[in-house]
Amino acid sequence: MARYTGPKVRLSRRLGINVFENTKGSKALERRPFPPGHHGRSRRKGAGSEYLAQMQEKQKAKFIYGLLERQFRNLYKRSVRLSGPTGENLLRLLETRLDNVVYRAGWAASRPQARQFVSHGLIKVDGKRVDIPSYTLQKGEVVTLSDKGQNMIVIQHNIDTLDRKVVAWLDVAEAGKQVTVRELPVREQIDVPVREQLIVELYSK
Repeated sequence: MARYTGPKVRLSRRLGINVFENTKGSKALERRPFPPGHHGRSRRKGAGSEYLAQMQEKQKAKFIYGLLERQFRNLYKRSVRLSGPTGENLLRLLETRLDNVVYRAGWAASRPQARQFVSHGLIKVDGKRVDIPSYTLQKGEVVTLSDKGQNMIVIQHNIDTLDRKVVAWLDVAEAGKQVTVRELPVREQIDVPVREQLIVELYSK
């Protein structure tokens, strides 16, 4: 997908969360926890129209998971066709993307780095190389590192130092180098700070 090349700190401040998971963004939000611009400090939480709130939640989800508008809209359409709450379906589809699972496994420091690992052919699903970051994992599928991936210093460094807590719907084995989708995640197991119902309301108009 096309990469966002704009001012990342300003975007994170506007959305109120560090969507790019970088140290610079976290420090900036600690120092200035309000939107950028002349009137940023005076804006109240909850101020603005309902539409703006809906747009903000969509932007949060898009940038957290690294999707373009067309990709995100197509994923929403898929979530509508599934049984159950549309918003929860959407988050589940986002969470079970291969690049996100690589990130959740602690093999990558960020989701953009996880996408890069997948695109470079460093990841296998059920023993077969998959280089499509948007690949949707199913219950029972096993994700492993390729031989090249297992020998990459940066991946081993991430496994050793990130100390990322593995989410409940994934099982990790082989010294952290094998991940199995134990179950598809429910909303309570997805820790992203997104109000998905507002996204549903936005696209339902």
